[in-house]
Amino acid sequence: MSTKVESSSYALPTPAVPAPLDPLFRPAALARRAFERRARETGHPVHVRFALEQSAGAASRFAVELMPEGHPDAHANLPMLERLVKLALWSRGGYRISLDAPARLVEELRAHFRDTPIGRFDSEIVGQSVYGHPIEVVAAHELPPERSTTTELGGHLDGCRIGFDLGGSDRKVAAIIDGRVVWSEETEWDPYYQPDPQYHWDGIMDSLRRAAEHLPRIDAIGGSAAGVYVDNQVKFASLFRGVAPDAFEKRVRNIFRDLKHAWHDVPFDVANDGDVTALMGSMSLGGGVLGIALGTSTAGGFVTADGRITPWLNEIAFVPVDYRPDAPRDEWSGDRGCIVQYLSQQAVGRLHTPAGIELPHAMPLPAKLKEVQALMKIGDERARKIYETVGVYLGYALPEFATVYDYGHVLLLGRGTSGPGGDIIMDTAREVLRVDFPELAPKIDLRMPGEQDKRHGQAIAAASLPELGETPILRAAQAH
Repeated sequence: MSTKVESSSYALPTPAVPAPLDPLFRPAALARRAFERRARETGHPVHVRFALEQSAGAASRFAVELMPEGHPDAHANLPMLERLVKLALWSRGGYRISLDAPARLVEELRAHFRDTPIGRFDSEIVGQSVYGHPIEVVAAHELPPERSTTTELGGHLDGCRIGFDLGGSDRKVAAIIDGRVVWSEETEWDPYYQPDPQYHWDGIMDSLRRAAEHLPRIDAIGGSAAGVYVDNQVKFASLFRGVAPDAFEKRVRNIFRDLKHAWHDVPFDVANDGDVTALMGSMSLGGGVLGIALGTSTAGGFVTADGRITPWLNEIAFVPVDYRPDAPRDEWSGDRGCIVQYLSQQAVGRLHTPAGIELPHAMPLPAKLKEVQALMKIGDERARKIYETVGVYLGYALPEFATVYDYGHVLLLGRGTSGPGGDIIMDTAREVLRVDFPELAPKIDLRMPGEQDKRHGQAIAAASLPELGETPILRAAQAH
């Protein structure tokens, strides 16, 4: 089964604000809006509803209007439904999809997760790895009620703390005393394809020990990293994608629990890097924050209006934002149009050539980004076009996120926003909202932190995750 949206009579809408270096970009938010409008204009739209069920009775509900059977564009119903399901799946999480739809659509979506490489990837990672159950599609006229729980996250700044953030191209660490950063550092590393977990262990321990040298004692350690973590257990994480399954179970699944023990069981918490980004925003902006970090990948997190987090997945790197059939392909999942190719260093890797900036093919993405940032600092128009293009991507992604997140603030950070290019990204995104989504534009407060916090803010916010225990550790150098 294909998930392409293609029709002799239905054309994907062209954005009013075009991407300078990517004129074929066709935003998901515009495509679904136009498709539903045309479905309603038939006078007989097919009303489809589904509930995405998580654990402990939690469920998220969504709806979409599709074409009636026999309409020339009806063959696009399945791709439109599947793309919406994927948006919900990677943002909210879940393993059971209760679907109120015609029987043919139910069976076709079921076959997608069972028989196609892209569907099986989603089922294995989200369903099996996170929830312990492959994704299942169940026909249902009565859907589970919308229900979610929330919990507090971080905000503890008392005592002597270490915070770390593990990215795909660098790891950051900060030493903090009563909320004041006394030292921070960024170290390049290359964790994605390392088969030996000792590489990851040694790198993290090196950063923690270096931070400990700047503190009189260690009261707590907090960290952030891409992936899903439950009680400091790794459910899945791109940082360890090169580790074989048996080594993952033996050395990675409990790596953060083992690190906690190595540091004498000091209070130690690890969270998804996107949630920590949102936490950073909520500490200064209040609630209703969508955090987006543009790094090696794209991290997302969400803090509710009352300043709490949900048990949602928030792995937005795999969210589809471009519906053209030949959109850039994600090298891990094999899917096309996923946001990781649009809001990360990978976007720079794609766009520098059409911008006219020649860089060696083998040059690592972080090095390419540095070259583009250096050009941006001297006002190079080619570099500016790259940032404007990324800004267009962001502007059209934000309405798509509004489908699954009730946010008023957006906090951008990460290596990809550093330097003057970050302001261009924001200004361009605001223009997209003003032109194509005027109803949303006044409701979204789009911000970036200061330059230092863009690079190290997640490590600092991560340090606030653990609550202090009763007995502080006297010297971190004693870690074994």
